[in-house]
Amino acid sequence: MSYYVGNSPQDVVNGIIKRYFYGMRRNDDGELFLIRSDQLQGGEEQTVTINDLGTAAENFPDFEEGIDFLDGINEDHDFLYPNLRYPQIKWDGRSVLYYVDTDGQLILRISEGYEYPENISAEGY
Repeated sequence: MSYYVGNSPQDVVNGIIKRYFYGMRRNDDGELFLIRSDQLQGGEEQTVTINDLGTAAENFPDFEEGIDFLDGINEDHDFLYPNLRYPQIKWDGRSVLYYVDTDGQLILRISEGYEYPENISAEGY
């Protein structure tokens, strides 16, 4: 029999806690990036950096596992926390997949995969 301090893997599977971390950011060229991290996968490739290097005053100080943060940008589109890598953070118990279809539409799939067609150019999106 296994004993756990805190949440067990079964708690995560049963959706008692949020399993997936989603972080969204845009770079200086306007490109949009979305990271998804599955807490059950583990390993170094699942490590997510919340604050980039910089002064402590520019860090996001209130990161808490399981708590969404969707207010990282003010009404003038300025970053409230310059070191925060992902100004929009979301946790979910479901596997959510965002992708751009062949018509250029942003699509959301819940608990479903998607295989991109081969030899499709990204031009025009």
